[in-house]
Amino acid sequence: MFINLSTIERVKNFVHEISSVQADVELMDGRNIVDPKSIMGIFALNLCENIELRVRRGDIEGAMAVAKKYN
Repeated sequence: MFINLSTIERVKNFVHEISSVQADVELMDGRNIVDPKSIMGIFALNLCENIELRVRRGDIEGAMAVAKKYN
């Protein structure tokens, strides 16, 4: 699923919400893959465009519920 984290406030809120989900997840901007539970990792991505959230295993429904808020 693609999400939009175009503001600092959205990044902070997203990290807080996704950190409470028990899932193995990653964010990808086409070149870089980072841990979405790391605010510093997210700021290494190109946040001017939508970024892809991938759920590898765990609470897929919980991760998707968080992602939908940032779609």
